[in-house]
Amino acid sequence: MAKLAIITGGGRGIGAATCIALAKAGYDICVNYASDKASADATAEICRNHGAGALTIQADVADSEAVQAMFAQCDAAFGPPALLVNNAGIIGTATNVKNLTPETLQRTYAVNVFGSFYCAREAIKRMDTSIGGTGGVIINISSIAATNGSPNEYVHYASSKAALDGFTIGLSKEVGPLGIRVVSIQAGTVDTEIHAKTGNPDRPAMVAATSPLRRVGEPNDIAEAVLWLASNKAKYATGTILRIGGGL
Repeated sequence: MAKLAIITGGGRGIGAATCIALAKAGYDICVNYASDKASADATAEICRNHGAGALTIQADVADSEAVQAMFAQCDAAFGPPALLVNNAGIIGTATNVKNLTPETLQRTYAVNVFGSFYCAREAIKRMDTSIGGTGGVIINISSIAATNGSPNEYVHYASSKAALDGFTIGLSKEVGPLGIRVVSIQAGTVDTEIHAKTGNPDRPAMVAATSPLRRVGEPNDIAEAVLWLASNKAKYATGTILRIGGGL
C-alpha cells in the first residue's frame, strides 16, 4: 500500500513540484489549496498520471476546524498520513515595519505559523506510535529570511519563518519518542508567481544578481530536498534545519 503525503499549498510552485515528486516516488497525495482549485486539480491529475492516488481538498490552514475536516477527508480516502509537508505560506505585502498594517501581520502569522501548528497537531494524532500509529515525518517549508531578516521588505514574513524553525526544533524533541521526525527547509528565493502576486515581480531577478550561483531556486530544487528528508536515507535527521538557498 502506498504511503500518504499531505502537502499544504500544493497547487502551485514549490507545493506542486513537491506533490509531483512524491507521486513519482510512490506516495498517494492529498493536494491542499486555499482558493485556486484549477491549479490544485491540474497538479492532482499529473500525480495520477504517475500512478498515484490523488485528492484535492480546499482548506484555509489558518482555520483550525477546516484543517480538522481536511485530515478527516484524507483519512476517509487513503488512511493516515506518513508525511506532512507544511508548505502553505504567504509573504504578505512588501513593506517596512513602520508601514506594516495589522491585517498583513495577522494574516502572515495565521497562515505561516498557526496553520503549521494546526496541521502538525492533526498529523501527530495519526502518526503517534504510542497510540497505534506507524510514525511519520513532518517537513516545514521555512525560508532563508528566517536568518537574514528581509529588512525593508518582509520582516513580518521573516519573523514568521523564524518562528517556524523554532517550532521545528521544539516539536522534534516532543514527538521523536512517538516515532515522528520533524525537519525544516530554509528555502531561498524560488522562481514562482508569488512575488508578482504580492507586488514585487522583480525580486527574483534582483536576488539572482547577488547570489553566488547567479540564479534563484526552481521549485524542484526544494522538492528534491523534501524527498530526501522524507526518506529512510534521512532517518537520523530530526530537528534539522536544512538551508537550500543558493549560498545566500
